[in-house]
Amino acid sequence: QSHMTVPLVTSILATVLGSLQIGYHTGNVNAPAKIIEQFFNNTWRARHNQSLPEHSLTLLWSLSVSIKDFGALLGSLGVKHLADSYGRNSILIVNILSVVGTCLMFASKLSESFEVLIMGRLVFGLFCGLVMSLNPLYIQEVSPTNLRGAFATLNQVSFASGILIGMVAGLETVLGTEHRWDLMLSLSLFPALLQYVVLPFCPESPRYLLINRGQDDKAEALVRLRGHTDKVYTELEEMKEEASHSQAGVTVAEFFKKRRYKQPIILVLVVNLGSQLSGFNAIINYSTRMFQAKFEEAKYLTLGVGAVNVFFTLVAFFLMERAGRRKLLLTGFISIAVCNLLMTIVDSLLVPELRSLQVLLVFCLISAYELGPGPISWFIAAELFDQPGRPIAMAFTSMLNWGGKFVLALLFPPLLQKVCGAYVYLLFMLVAVVAFSFTLLRLPETKGRTFDDIAEEFRGAEGIPLNNKSGFNTFN
Repeated sequence: QSHMTVPLVTSILATVLGSLQIGYHTGNVNAPAKIIEQFFNNTWRARHNQSLPEHSLTLLWSLSVSIKDFGALLGSLGVKHLADSYGRNSILIVNILSVVGTCLMFASKLSESFEVLIMGRLVFGLFCGLVMSLNPLYIQEVSPTNLRGAFATLNQVSFASGILIGMVAGLETVLGTEHRWDLMLSLSLFPALLQYVVLPFCPESPRYLLINRGQDDKAEALVRLRGHTDKVYTELEEMKEEASHSQAGVTVAEFFKKRRYKQPIILVLVVNLGSQLSGFNAIINYSTRMFQAKFEEAKYLTLGVGAVNVFFTLVAFFLMERAGRRKLLLTGFISIAVCNLLMTIVDSLLVPELRSLQVLLVFCLISAYELGPGPISWFIAAELFDQPGRPIAMAFTSMLNWGGKFVLALLFPPLLQKVCGAYVYLLFMLVAVVAFSFTLLRLPETKGRTFDDIAEEFRGAEGIPLNNKSGFNTFN
């Protein structure tokens, strides 16, 4: 059992400053949506001497919210090249996209151009797609096996904390006003600059140096991360064993053709799409509007959503190495399905007395998501693949996560208002049920297993269903 050291904790906390920025720009546009929409309308009126039609304004706002996720989808394409070429330094390289995107968003009001705001969110989205894959990759590679899942969950804790901070900053009593909303959009510069100060002093991933670069001597940096040498050499031997089973690199075409990657690819596909299309992102992006029709203080209920979000990511952090990934995913998916079913019933009945029950269901859905599907979906690929396939797997994870977020952010308003009404939650329920079923039948438990141990099981299980593989600790 390995223990926490100052260099290890510092490295991880410096890394997750990136996800803090992403969470901040996910949560800060919720409460001041009407104010920023008014800026859009005023800008249009100044140019064309007429107001934007209501449906055009709704579409433009949906595009403004979802363009970040589309940018993240594009950014995901660069994960493999950066991770293989620059290792930990790639996190610092992509941080410039955060700085540029934030500056563009801040400049939109001064330039009287909503296009600059949209462009800023697009550039920031490129940063999101890269860093939400690079972060778990680095964290998993520097963490000891017995703390790997918990430390990876800290990325989601930081993301959820950023959402809550963004929600607070977006309140009218803070910075979400007509005169200060541009300042609100600029606050993510502080963690971005702090990351430039701290991260250069953190050690490179020993696994990256040894397996990707073949630098045996520099892999001794593991001693710095672990703080003692008694088990460091055992861990180094495990890395060398994995390196002996791995080829120098894997192309994208080879990644999707290799038989030993077939099962992990399907697992990553189902877990990630199940997480992103089960309703959580619709609530995070549009909770204020969902509550506005029924509650006068909708913005403060949205703040409650953010608080619940942070609390249950912390619960997941403490449970991750106790309960394991499989149990938390199963609990989360079935709970999300039940919440969506009840949301459909409550919304379709239109009984005023049930308004408070809807708020409770929203809180329950958020907690179920963060208990398992939320944090695990971002790092499970790093555990299911060997070192050559891991960067492509994380890029694939990022594309699925951000693609799902983009689709949901863009389509949820018209689905709720024009097409399905309250029955849109049944679609979310169906996605959660499918994800629960596949997880139950196929996903093995990876808690406490070394990377090479997991990879060996897949190498030996080509063409064999995982849950029937003798010795594979699937249901424990």
